Amino acid sequence: MSDISPRDKNASRDIDAPVIVKRDTPVDIPSSKKLFIKTYGCQMNVYDSERMKDVLAPIGYAPTDSPEGADLVVLNTCHIREKATEKVYSELGKIKKMKHAQGGKMTIAVAGCVAQAEGAEIMRRQPAVDLVLGPQAYHKLPEMIARVHRSTGERLETEFETLEKFDALPKTRQADGPMAFLSVQEGCDKFCTFCVVPYTRGAELSRPVDDITLEARNLASQGVREIQLLGQNVNAYHGAAPVIEAGDEWTLAQLVRHLSKIGGFDRIRYTTSHPRDMDDDLIAAHADTPELMPFLHLPVQSGSNNILKAMNRGHTREHYLDIMRRMKEARPDMALASDFIVGFPGESDKDFEDTMDLVREVGYAIAYSFKYSERPGTPAAEMFGQVPEDVKNERLQALQALLREQQTAFNASKIGETVPVLVTGTGRNEGQMHGRSPWLQAVHFDGAPDLVGQIIDVEIVGSSLNSLSGTLPSGANEAAA
Repeated sequence: MSDISPRDKNASRDIDAPVIVKRDTPVDIPSSKKLFIKTYGCQMNVYDSERMKDVLAPIGYAPTDSPEGADLVVLNTCHIREKATEKVYSELGKIKKMKHAQGGKMTIAVAGCVAQAEGAEIMRRQPAVDLVLGPQAYHKLPEMIARVHRSTGERLETEFETLEKFDALPKTRQADGPMAFLSVQEGCDKFCTFCVVPYTRGAELSRPVDDITLEARNLASQGVREIQLLGQNVNAYHGAAPVIEAGDEWTLAQLVRHLSKIGGFDRIRYTTSHPRDMDDDLIAAHADTPELMPFLHLPVQSGSNNILKAMNRGHTREHYLDIMRRMKEARPDMALASDFIVGFPGESDKDFEDTMDLVREVGYAIAYSFKYSERPGTPAAEMFGQVPEDVKNERLQALQALLREQQTAFNASKIGETVPVLVTGTGRNEGQMHGRSPWLQAVHFDGAPDLVGQIIDVEIVGSSLNSLSGTLPSGANEAAA
């Protein structure tokens, strides 16, 4: 996600800009080339990977499902958790063997946040890597690949403004199904003490409304029925107003209402949001904009004010609970989601119990929970009171048991209801289809393949921890939305 920012006094070291390793011999670029991209981490990385495909298509790269035999392998990395970083190095070891089996005729690129934060270390640990590039540089992939094949060994820039990256991308993109991500904001200015995103993604920047609208119209013209607006802090969005409107910057609520009126989209979502940026108008948009789905992912991280302060979250337990209350008032059927970190430095038994109490009070449809892991260069890594691993494990198990109980109960509450499902593809079993409910649940049912891309009523007859099962009303195959 960019280099450790020089403006941050807590940064422990500087990271050199990623470099290209000089090849001993040049490699000819074939006329038709295979591209394999493996994506780690957040939805933003998924979006970035999709756009990498777009910028590489004009120079002859076509996606393939396996790294074996690929001409270009890109690992689009995430730096949030230590374990994820080590997975990248493990994967590089496997790909190195494939490269050798192909006589070295494979270009290996490491992109994203690990590349930006640990470029020099990647090159040291894995010489088979040909190039590294930060998340603001992937629009220059064709140029960078050309340099690799010309064996220039040149140092490449990665300190690009986010908007420069967006400006350089193709104005159209190929949709892949009826759901699509649409990036509207990047970067983070919050500087939570456990997080590397402000160092790797850089400052908060928002795309102009007109640029977003152009991309959205293109997606809608290809049959996309649902878009998910992406940002590190998506509700911090403040993009330039449409030229025809003039005036000040628009907020996320204004953008959502605007996109709901352009035609084509039945569903709009956004992620990931921050409690500090959840304003009254965005809450109101959930009540007055039917296209905005009743699902909110609002990470809280902890239910303890002591820990929230140590995390530099900038909000309190009470403020978060008030948002949850007002959101439920605006949209009674709202499904709530969150993120939690257990075992943060200094977390006492009482602090952890405060988190459990908050979970019980809110009631979540889904949540993501992790043990705290030290990230080099973050203030939390240097804090006193590091929690023993066995205590972290015990707390995580207790929290996840409660969250599973709530998720199971939420899914079970839909049994007997008839819900609109966006059909996204075929299921694993013959004659089975799958789709998404308004609350982002996976739904499986028997139906015809031509239902893909349509929104159809499904009667829910069963549930599990991770999905719903249903049946179609009589005649639904012939009369879909």
